[in-house]
Amino acid sequence: MSADASNGTAQALISGQFAARSLSLAQAREALGVSRRTLYYWIKRGRLQTVRTSMGSQRVLVASVKEHWLVRN
Repeated sequence: MSADASNGTAQALISGQFAARSLSLAQAREALGVSRRTLYYWIKRGRLQTVRTSMGSQRVLVASVKEHWLVRN
């Protein structure tokens, strides 16, 4: 993904176009412009907050992504 595309996704996230409370791991990766490995590392280190769905999927809280994106930029 290009830097412009990643920045556009992050801009959409910040501007509130994602109305959901949480994002899939793929959506969070795309919004932050990082690899899958980096995303899992950040989750493990507590830099991103996640929740588990009733079916066991892991989702990243939008507030956590916004906070991390703002710190990085």
